[in-house]
Amino acid sequence: MPAAHASTPAYAPDEDAPLRVAVIIGSVRQGRQGPAVADWFLGEASALGGLDLDLIDLADVDLPLVMPGWGGSPDPQTAAALAEVSPRLAAAEAFVIVTPEYNHSYPAALKNLIDWHREEWRAKPAGFVSYGGIGGGLRAVEALRLVFAELHAVTVRDSVSLHGPWSGIGRDGVPRDTAVAEGAVKGMVGQLAWWGRTLRDARASRPYQG
Repeated sequence: MPAAHASTPAYAPDEDAPLRVAVIIGSVRQGRQGPAVADWFLGEASALGGLDLDLIDLADVDLPLVMPGWGGSPDPQTAAALAEVSPRLAAAEAFVIVTPEYNHSYPAALKNLIDWHREEWRAKPAGFVSYGGIGGGLRAVEALRLVFAELHAVTVRDSVSLHGPWSGIGRDGVPRDTAVAEGAVKGMVGQLAWWGRTLRDARASRPYQG
């Protein structure tokens, strides 16, 4: 009988490599606060270190609401939009969704981006930065948790919740209670980084069986 030997994975991840995180602005509405909130978050997250942050603004992603049927191919304009955004989602090892709350849920443009992709989300963690109203966008986050579970993504428990422009967040997107908000970022990013690195190692050692 031949001697048993341990198999070597095709790719050995660098544990010290920065975690690649796609930060997605989910709102495209005129007058939105999403870019300001995202800029604030990027500053806070960058200061924590260990992250390679890629900002994806859905206002710059021209995906139609109607997808081709089974076996169909997207038109050239849609194909060009997918060629721009899909590789960035695929390269990401974790996601942060910056979203407002619209009618107790999240924006249609965000759902559209999610639905145009599948494998890109699998076996990767997602965290949330939400804003809006008394609830701080938490109902949008809870709805998104169900969607990402269906896509085999892992959502981290803690999130960053910023309450409406009339109370907890200024028009410049900077929270008024900076100490609480900065602590929330640190907690959420810490969980995201743990899951991101853990799942990166797991995907490298064995394919995910979805």
